[in-house]
Amino acid sequence: MPALTRRVFLQGSAVTAFAALTAPAGDLAVSFGKADITPGLGTYLAGYAVDTPHAATGVNQPLWARCTVYWDQGRPIVVVTADVLGLPRSMNQMIRHGVQSLGVAGSDFALLATHTHTGPVLLDKLDPYIAYNISGGQMDSVLAYSSTLMSTIVTLVRDTLSAVRIPCTLDHTVTAADFSVNREGLSYRERDVPVLTARSLTGRPLAILFGYGCHPVSAGRQSLFDPDYPGAAVHRIETASGAFAQFVPGAAGDQAPTGSRGWSLRDRLGRILGDAVLQAAQTPGRTLRGPIRTAYQDVDLPLDLADLPAMRQDYTRRLAEHRLGYYRRHAEMMIDQIDRHAFATTMPLPLQSWAVGDSLRLALIGGELVSGYAAYFRARYPGIWVAAYANEVPGYIPSDGLINSGGAQYYTCGWSTDYPRIAGGAMTVYGYAGKPLSRKPGTTTMGFEQTLISSMTALLTPRPGVDSSQI
Repeated sequence: MPALTRRVFLQGSAVTAFAALTAPAGDLAVSFGKADITPGLGTYLAGYAVDTPHAATGVNQPLWARCTVYWDQGRPIVVVTADVLGLPRSMNQMIRHGVQSLGVAGSDFALLATHTHTGPVLLDKLDPYIAYNISGGQMDSVLAYSSTLMSTIVTLVRDTLSAVRIPCTLDHTVTAADFSVNREGLSYRERDVPVLTARSLTGRPLAILFGYGCHPVSAGRQSLFDPDYPGAAVHRIETASGAFAQFVPGAAGDQAPTGSRGWSLRDRLGRILGDAVLQAAQTPGRTLRGPIRTAYQDVDLPLDLADLPAMRQDYTRRLAEHRLGYYRRHAEMMIDQIDRHAFATTMPLPLQSWAVGDSLRLALIGGELVSGYAAYFRARYPGIWVAAYANEVPGYIPSDGLINSGGAQYYTCGWSTDYPRIAGGAMTVYGYAGKPLSRKPGTTTMGFEQTLISSMTALLTPRPGVDSSQI
């Protein structure tokens, strides 16, 4: 595998360094940096299931890992984003262990994938064999890049923690974008563009964190590495404002961009989103003050495995009949897992909450979260920022409305019409035998939706006498 480019860019100057040293104790401060994580040519591309592994032939725009550290009375609150499709549990845990060894509390560290569909294949999830037919020696480059990416992110955090701490203020506002539609035919449509701006003490934007809920597939199937429209938006913001910019994906599981996919759409949507953020950041929003409270918890979402013998029969039929290679490879693996009784019974999902004073709540939820959850939490907690693809991406996180109806595409729901009692749609590429468990009308089942909402609600509710930053 060609060597990974590892350039780390850290921001600051002698003037801001002096200001940081003389800033009054207890003031907020910020530091930030980024590392080029663009793989070498020939590395396999992730994002679209194929029968022949798809190797990159070039780079349209570099891929980056970006890091912002918000210092709250000397305590680092760290958010890292990486231009990859999604980070699996194994990588999240190893990166998290490395960051914690630097003195950052586990709940104070958030790691998000921007979910570009023109990034590199990683290990574990999506399953490289099922989704891309990568096996044997072909996995060597995937493992090598995954290992390098993990060390690069930990090094980036270490270096950003050591960078100049610039005294700042924080403010939050919410603007809107209108290019996302619900591809499963539901009424939910993501419009919110939350913007968190760290400003110098003279009011100049230093670092802008922003989000939006729309699948980064605007470029379509390509052979070039690229961060899709979020990368175009980041570039536009940084070029126009001189501030550091970082994109946090929202509940985009069932949200798709409007327009004919290609590089021109990617550029246009990046311009629309970037301009919306720039305009919002021109005027300070609601001022935020500490303390910053954080919490982190893993939950297990239940899978539907009611009748294993019948499921095995369905997988045997699908293996013989299905026209799509990744469905057949999935069936092959699930038959083996059922025979060995080595299948997953739950989907582990990390949940994280951050609260800045009494003014801003952030719900950081793993997986490919669908927009119904964002709509629910915004209705329950007005002004909340709901982020997805956070920390690890074990699969799609559908709501009962999608699981029970199937949706327009029968993809996000996790099952297909050929054999509806086994995993289908998105659950195939993520390598699960059971489909997501739902609550049927008239029952009290604790399915995906009930488990997530109950656990996230508890995490968003501070417990008396408990310092949530240590959870």
